[in-house]
Amino acid sequence: MQLGLVGLGRMGGNMRERLRTAGHEVVGYDPNPDLADVASLAEMVEKLATPRAVWIMVPAGVTEQTVDELAALLSDGDIIIDGGNSRYSDDLPRSERLNAVGVGYIDVGVSGGVWGRENGYALMVGGSEEHVERLMPIFESLKPAGEFGFVHAGPVGAGHYAKMVHNGIEYGLMHAYAEGYELLCKSELVTNVPGVFKSWREGTVVRSWLLDLLDIALEEDPELTSLRGYADDTGEGRWTVEEAIRLAVPMNVIAASLFARFASRQDDSPAMKAIAALRQQFGGHAIHKN
Repeated sequence: MQLGLVGLGRMGGNMRERLRTAGHEVVGYDPNPDLADVASLAEMVEKLATPRAVWIMVPAGVTEQTVDELAALLSDGDIIIDGGNSRYSDDLPRSERLNAVGVGYIDVGVSGGVWGRENGYALMVGGSEEHVERLMPIFESLKPAGEFGFVHAGPVGAGHYAKMVHNGIEYGLMHAYAEGYELLCKSELVTNVPGVFKSWREGTVVRSWLLDLLDIALEEDPELTSLRGYADDTGEGRWTVEEAIRLAVPMNVIAASLFARFASRQDDSPAMKAIAALRQQFGGHAIHKN
């Protein structure tokens, strides 16, 4: 099958190679000419036979601009697939705008990171049955082998919504491992913290791919001394907590893991300064001054 692919960074570039290995023809465009197969979006569209399918893997901040540029180049019956980390609430308006000019739209939550080229990508898809069926050869080649790793989650927006929740869960899982790591490091008894995590990789209920990756990180740097304890977020955790508030769903773990990331960015927490001041005022407790 033929596919246009916009955005050839770490994810998009690896997806291009996995699809080509599976026998698909991929015409890739990226603003970086060293990565691109063509010089422009227009040239990419010209090289695709109708009806076309174009997959977008760009940062959320430039998705709308990219969609609008493509809409002006595509024809009736073509399809745009957004595989970036867009907010799910942007999907339906985008789809309606494209449908008005005869262009279909599919949203896909993509998980797999830099390992996806080798292992495959988990795909959470939103869109009409007709559009999803048409793109199944692409989805089948991108997903891992076997019965798992793909879902048609529902109509337009469902794919990005499912990925949003997936990433919220990911926040919580990572933070649980992180808290366990810190406690083990502070223990007077455990002398082989990396070995403990390695032992959990088989036969335990906490084994997971994230645990495997933490084991790899600890093999490279047992005390993580080369890293700063700063964790960014790309938005999905915030959106998940916002949805929990809207739907009145208790989400203690995911919310706490998100707030912990915020705390990681503070060199000297104003909130903790206030707590120290209050403890001194009401109890005369000792304080530490800069």
